[in-house]
Amino acid sequence: MTSLSDEGKEQSHAHDRDDESGPDQIPLLEQAAAQLRDIDRLYRPYVPPALAERLREDPSAAELGGEERELSVLFADLQGFTSFSQHAAPADVIAMLNAYWAVTVPVVVREQGGLIERFAGDAVMVVFNATGDQPDHAQRAVEAALGMQRAAELAREGRPDWPRFRAGVNTGTAVVGNVGTAEQRSFAAIGDTVNVAARLQGLAEPGEVVVSAVTSSALSEGHELRGLGPRDLKGKDQPVDAYVVVS
Repeated sequence: MTSLSDEGKEQSHAHDRDDESGPDQIPLLEQAAAQLRDIDRLYRPYVPPALAERLREDPSAAELGGEERELSVLFADLQGFTSFSQHAAPADVIAMLNAYWAVTVPVVVREQGGLIERFAGDAVMVVFNATGDQPDHAQRAVEAALGMQRAAELAREGRPDWPRFRAGVNTGTAVVGNVGTAEQRSFAAIGDTVNVAARLQGLAEPGEVVVSAVTSSALSEGHELRGLGPRDLKGKDQPVDAYVVVS
């Protein structure tokens, strides 16, 4: 039978063991924290900031599947990129792209709150109102496209051989969410709204931003538009009205 005094001794010994093991755990905890910081630093650039914040607040947002939302989609690519790549060294091509992204990404992400859905070589797709409420998402998308053009032109000064951006913006509904498998997945926006934005980009001349009628109707009065008239777009049964944002 264990006496009260024996129980007291056992509790005292256990307390002593905890005190002795406590300091030993500190280096392990510090090492684990350092590893977590390293992982975060390495992988954070691969995850859009808005998406990372959403996942932090709601881990269930990482599940496969999606939801239908109204959003605005910006597509931009470099007209003449293929020709430039044929005559430039690979290192020069990468340097050109990184110089452009260094000045344009802050415009679309930090200034206008866009979420970069993907980079594809010389092209970028940005979505607005995809993970949070942005009632002015059409305005943001167009301002981001115009800001991209201004920033890119500054980066291009003294480099006349560099290709120039062209951009298209469309507004409508699309499904946004995660596609892939349990092992690897990506965030995506899918639907006709996205496809039309890509086609509008193809109508733009270098330095231009072309928008749909839906997007143009959501813009403030300060924007001047030049109509391109109804245009036949690949995959569309009916012509689509398109406009160039002049200013």
